[in-house]
Amino acid sequence: MKYYVPDYYAQFRCIADRCKHSCCIGWEIDIDPGTLETYRTLPGDVGEALRRSIVETEEGAHFRLTEDERCPMLMENGLCRLICAHGEESLCQICADHPRFRNFFPNRTEMGLGLCCEAAAELILLQTEKVQLICPDQADETAPDDETAAFLAFRDQLIATAQMRSLPLKERMEQLLQAVSFSMPGCDFLPLYRSLEQLDPAWDKLLSSLPSLAFASLPACPAPLETAMEQFLVYLLFRHGAAAFEDEDIAGHTAFCVLSACVLLSLCQAKPGCTMEDFLNFARMYSSEIEYSQENMDALLDALWEEV
Repeated sequence: MKYYVPDYYAQFRCIADRCKHSCCIGWEIDIDPGTLETYRTLPGDVGEALRRSIVETEEGAHFRLTEDERCPMLMENGLCRLICAHGEESLCQICADHPRFRNFFPNRTEMGLGLCCEAAAELILLQTEKVQLICPDQADETAPDDETAAFLAFRDQLIATAQMRSLPLKERMEQLLQAVSFSMPGCDFLPLYRSLEQLDPAWDKLLSSLPSLAFASLPACPAPLETAMEQFLVYLLFRHGAAAFEDEDIAGHTAFCVLSACVLLSLCQAKPGCTMEDFLNFARMYSSEIEYSQENMDALLDALWEEV
């Protein structure tokens, strides 16, 4: 089985204590069974503190967050007490992987970086060249079956459409919808977005700055943001491809990608003097609030089809 990654993948580095939106704050951190066994015998003061911070239930184990929702291993200087004492190899699987994700196809695994991480968002969205998928390993590969091969080829076409720099971004988005024969509903999606599960009150404050959210009134993309918006679309098409394949719903997931870009463009239009820093923050928050909640993803996909 071969692994495929975006060509920027190997450049990612966690910025640790320099991170302004730490993944060690506000997220429930599950502990995989293998690491839990290691933690049960970890020596010293760190081991004792660690065990006092673990909650075990029938569903599994996780860290008990502090009153301000910080991981108990997160020190005031922004560094991980566990890493400082025992190295990165002591991390549980979810901490070691974040913000990486894996998508599985028959005889093929794809790996990427999630935009909820500010370092990943900056790396992904500030790419100036057209992103390509590469295969960094030389493992033998069994040829994909016809169905998988056809899907991957079509997704490649969608990504190529998103990267057609001779066209304004709005036209590329329209061509993506045409390619999957999807007619975007003319409804206002803003009430739906505001009704979804939310992690950060600042997200709803951003949404409240929008008068409406409809594809028909999509603003033109500001020229300085056009390449970053392209990278956002390509990231979404790549990340959600496996779900589209599994659900046999390439149309719905492509429409979700276009709608997501519509949200970011609308937020940029509503922000006076919107900067690239603002755009990166909008993308990070969108990923955290929407992509990392299966409930929110399902609600948006259902709504797209219900309104058609």
